Amino acid sequence: MSRKNTCTTEEAAGREVCTVLDVLGRVSGKWSLGVLSETTRGPVRFAELERSLNGISRRILTLTLRQLEANGLLIRTVYPTVPPKVEYTATDEARELYAQLTGLTAWAARHAPATTRADPPSDPLTIART
Repeated sequence: MSRKNTCTTEEAAGREVCTVLDVLGRVSGKWSLGVLSETTRGPVRFAELERSLNGISRRILTLTLRQLEANGLLIRTVYPTVPPKVEYTATDEARELYAQLTGLTAWAARHAPATTRADPPSDPLTIART
């Protein structure tokens, strides 16, 4: 039996797991939390984000910014200057979400031995037997 990571409209009504999957889907990209971390501190320009997120490519940063903006978590402000100045700021919703997600650090600290175990087996049958 397989388990999907999305919920239909009918399933979503009254199911916490569907709500959680929706929230995680909005910030599940590798770089999304890093972008949110930087933008919750105040307006940030593209080049500043690129420098602060070590290892991110311009293309992936652009895609991540577009996704977060489309999800209502970032505000993109373009100033009519030459050259154009663009800043990204986290929305109030994003700040609240980021605060909740960083609250997981307390859980991780309490359960450090469990969260720092060796990599789990990649074989689904091995996982199912444990």
